[in-house]
Amino acid sequence: MELRGFNIDAHRWDQTTFVGRFKHFLNITDWRTALLPDAKLDQAKVLVESCRAGSVPPGTTEEQLHYAKKLYDSAFHPDTGDRMNLIGRMSFQVPGGMAITGFMLQFYRTVPAVVFWQWVNQSFNALVNYTNRNAASPITPMQIGVAYATATSTALATAVGLNLYTKRAPPLVARWVPFAAVAAANCVNIPMMRQQEILNGIAVTDENGNKLGHSQKAAVKGITQVVISRVTMAAPGMIILPIVMQRLEKYRFMQRITFLHGPLQVMMVGVFLVFMVPAACSLFPQNCSMAVSKLEPELRDSIMSKYGEGVRYVYFNKGL
Repeated sequence: MELRGFNIDAHRWDQTTFVGRFKHFLNITDWRTALLPDAKLDQAKVLVESCRAGSVPPGTTEEQLHYAKKLYDSAFHPDTGDRMNLIGRMSFQVPGGMAITGFMLQFYRTVPAVVFWQWVNQSFNALVNYTNRNAASPITPMQIGVAYATATSTALATAVGLNLYTKRAPPLVARWVPFAAVAAANCVNIPMMRQQEILNGIAVTDENGNKLGHSQKAAVKGITQVVISRVTMAAPGMIILPIVMQRLEKYRFMQRITFLHGPLQVMMVGVFLVFMVPAACSLFPQNCSMAVSKLEPELRDSIMSKYGEGVRYVYFNKGL
């Protein structure tokens, strides 16, 4: 098959629909790609860049190109092209998230356990948020530290406060405390980690990728969508699983294997995340859009003076 004119950046699935985006993210958040060595990922990058340059190695099949693009999208940042750290990749959300979430759900009864696992979770989230930021907006080490400290403090305050408050509440309510803490922390962690985008605006382009300027309103829209996606990602496992475990723990056989409750919850969270990571990432288009009429007056006037009615929408990478 002749692959000389192959467009490797064209999406295989329709990105205007949820189903199309779900298939795309199911492909690139495949946890198995997190197990591959860096050399394999670098080979995929070389093949992708060769294809972009119009030089496909002889004998390369279309399936090999699709697989190379899958590895590239899973491991390299869309803005910089740099290889992302392993723990911060979305493909690591299943193995990393299942372990941390499973233990948060298991060890929720004592304050020290709550503090430790919320701290571990927020450390993990901070790295994920930094890794998947819009890299066109740089952030200083000081700002990273403030964002991390603020989000961790929020999670701990929420978790410990609710943990003490629910001492007299039904047991199931106490099991939902970890989710409340995670949701509250996400509402702080993500905006704080990406504060530069909110303060200075995010780069916006026309449909052809031509840069038009920076917009704070676009940044707020993109970050809000990311917060919603992250909370949605965690919700089913952290809300439904406590109900399941509370019912299972009433059976005698479960009472005999209490040492397996933690590993069991880890595995069940993993089952949820295999589907919820791509589903949550798919709630909104990765390449977000905003009507020119909703931009800041200065940017809107600048675009209108240059392009008139030729540009009605601007586009930007909302991050993950």
